[in-house]
Amino acid sequence: MAPLAILLPVAGLLLNLALGRRLGERFAGGVGCAAVVLAFLVSLLQAAALRIQPDGAIVPIAEWISVGRLHISWALQIDTLAVTMMLVVTGVGSLIHIYATAYMHDDVRFNEDPGRYTRFFVYFNLFIASMLVLVMGDSYLTLFVGWEGVGLCSYLLIGFWYEKGKDGIGNAWAGKKAFVTNRIGDAGFLIGLFLIFWTFGSLNFHEVFGLAEARGAEITGVVTAITLFLLIGATGKSAQIPLYVWLPDAMAGPTPVSALIHAATMVTAGIYMIVRSHVLFSLAPASSGLVAAVGAVTALFAATIAAGQYDIKRVLAYSTISQLGFMVAAAGLGAYAAAMFHLVAHAFFKALLFLSAGSVILGIEHAHHRASHPEGDPEGDPGGDHATQAEHGPPFDPQDMRNMGGVARRMPITHIVFLIGGLALAGLPPLAGFFSKDEILVDAFLVNPPIYVLLALTALLTAFYTGRQLVMVFYRTARSEAAAHASESPPLIIVPLILLAALTVLGGLLNLPAGLPFAQLMTAWLTQTMEHLHASEPSLLVAGLASGFTLVGLAAAWLLYGRKPLAAGSPDPLRRILGRVFVALENKWWVDELYDRLFLQSYIRLSRFLAETVDWKWWHDGFHDRILVAGYNRASLWLAVSFDLPVIDGAANGLGRLTQSMAGGLRRLQSGYVRTYALSILIGAVLMLTYILLS
Repeated sequence: MAPLAILLPVAGLLLNLALGRRLGERFAGGVGCAAVVLAFLVSLLQAAALRIQPDGAIVPIAEWISVGRLHISWALQIDTLAVTMMLVVTGVGSLIHIYATAYMHDDVRFNEDPGRYTRFFVYFNLFIASMLVLVMGDSYLTLFVGWEGVGLCSYLLIGFWYEKGKDGIGNAWAGKKAFVTNRIGDAGFLIGLFLIFWTFGSLNFHEVFGLAEARGAEITGVVTAITLFLLIGATGKSAQIPLYVWLPDAMAGPTPVSALIHAATMVTAGIYMIVRSHVLFSLAPASSGLVAAVGAVTALFAATIAAGQYDIKRVLAYSTISQLGFMVAAAGLGAYAAAMFHLVAHAFFKALLFLSAGSVILGIEHAHHRASHPEGDPEGDPGGDHATQAEHGPPFDPQDMRNMGGVARRMPITHIVFLIGGLALAGLPPLAGFFSKDEILVDAFLVNPPIYVLLALTALLTAFYTGRQLVMVFYRTARSEAAAHASESPPLIIVPLILLAALTVLGGLLNLPAGLPFAQLMTAWLTQTMEHLHASEPSLLVAGLASGFTLVGLAAAWLLYGRKPLAAGSPDPLRRILGRVFVALENKWWVDELYDRLFLQSYIRLSRFLAETVDWKWWHDGFHDRILVAGYNRASLWLAVSFDLPVIDGAANGLGRLTQSMAGGLRRLQSGYVRTYALSILIGAVLMLTYILLS
């Protein structure tokens, strides 16, 4: 049944392609949701089967490539690591799909194009199918097919409203930025695959890992190179330094897209790939150390930026980059079970946060639309030419937290579930985020103290920017008319939020610290696939420090933003304290501008040099015009004047003159007088007779 997990979303998108537009939104949304829910049921069956057959299975489908010593087949690998990812992708993905049926009903109308509703679910199903190919394939090449598939889907969904955004191209630019940035990472990943095949003669996981373990220390150098190139691929997909810059701009897509990318699909791909390649990374301690350092630095760096953002989704985006840094750091430390535990817990609370943010945005958009169109025209122009001017610049931005405040009273359920997700992100016990983050902090504390310091500072900042967001969005007084009149979202949006909140509350049970009942369930589960996983050692000191960091961060946020209500249009309190540093946070440390100057502008200058100087001046004006064209013209002139006229024409004209001369001579014999012809005959006869007589 394993292939059905992939085939069902594919069938859903094909069915919607064929009939979705004709049969309407309910059909399109229902088919899209049913396909993923059924795939989730298949994933549950695979998990149940692994309880009976822990070794898992390879499910062959078809032969694919057989060239020389390269033999690749389409086959699925069912083991506990793959099934864990399948459950996250299809389980969380199902809730996001259900949420999207209601959210996109409004979104396509706010953007005045209801016809795109079906297209959205086609892309959404393709996203799930691609991610399942990635996590279920039994070889690096099959993984790479899914790897590229999710890259394509991110481009299609981030730029879903491609004609919207800054200057009418902002969203299209964001989609292109994600696509190009990931191609840079993918180039590194491909080089890693070439090195794997060159070293081991195979791309199959079992064969590669078996040969790697057998050859051991003798291939440390090449394995280090392989893992470094794999890390480049992971920094692209999982948004780590230096290739993290695409993820904040991915907020250009509809909110369900943000949730799917950040929680269940694309950004988890790099983490999964590193964990799947744990045998190679264990043979390359230098690479593993770099992985841990990249993760920890990214976690802290992104957390600082999140503290200076105002867009409700952008704060969560930088939070995702930061939390992915925790996972990458854990993988670099060899704490693969902790990395996967945090991946699962993060999927729960980050999907909850993004979808709750979408609920807030919808509530504020509806209120603003009602205020802008009191006549009640449902198909009016929300946020367009008739929109009222907001406190923070025209047109009104329903995602700007400075335009919020007091939403808790208007949207109580959304407030509660967002609060649960936020406190889980901050690491407050006993929510899932506390247990998963604490396990990583314990491993860092025991294995690599500098990494622990970076992650502990990140935990403190995480609690601070989470508290800041909670206060600015939900508490104190409303800072806009839209926030003051926001309304709760419909059940199709609320129900998935409640289910995700329940998973966030209970998710810590998946891998409780050793010594507690049902402890380390996920570690034991993953040990069936990944040998030598160590159980996390509980540390009351680390847990106490982590809880202390959370409380300090939340308290600091309340003191700055909650004690004295932030008035509409007033400066951020943190600006007064940090001054120019806050300006740097607000501007994301100018990394995009730095990349623009170092890479994009350099590339543009190089392109202009190649186009204008090399291609036009050197090739076109120089070689083409002066050598090719001028040489051709000179050769043509010589052939025409010096060769064709005197030689070819001369020969033809000479032959004509010779013919004329011969004809002129013969013409004298043709006088036309009979007596002349008779005389000629007489002379000829006399000459013939004379000859005969003489001979």
